[in-house]
Amino acid sequence: MPHPSVNPPTAVTPERPAPGAAAEEVTRSIEDFLPPYRVILHNDDVNSMEHVIHALLDSVPELDQARAEEVMMEAHSNGSAEVIRCPLERAELYRDRLESFRLTATLEKA
Repeated sequence: MPHPSVNPPTAVTPERPAPGAAAEEVTRSIEDFLPPYRVILHNDDVNSMEHVIHALLDSVPELDQARAEEVMMEAHSNGSAEVIRCPLERAELYRDRLESFRLTATLEKA
């Protein structure tokens, strides 16, 4: 038990920034250190649509069936489609996974 004449230390609480300001600072600093890259899927005349959808779902865990179909159709119709935006290391992983399915994928700085 502390001595009665000794005051316990008081907790110092930092000022809290406005809710939006804190999130903006965190987002800005993350993008400063990990700038986003675009993973681009290119159309080809070799792979079936079903194969491309399967490859997208197996290669990029963030995609669901509907988004994989959208990406495949956009690449088929327009020649290329953005699969995802993410930091470089993850983008390289997803590109490599797509290429392991014999698809053509490239990276672009966002």
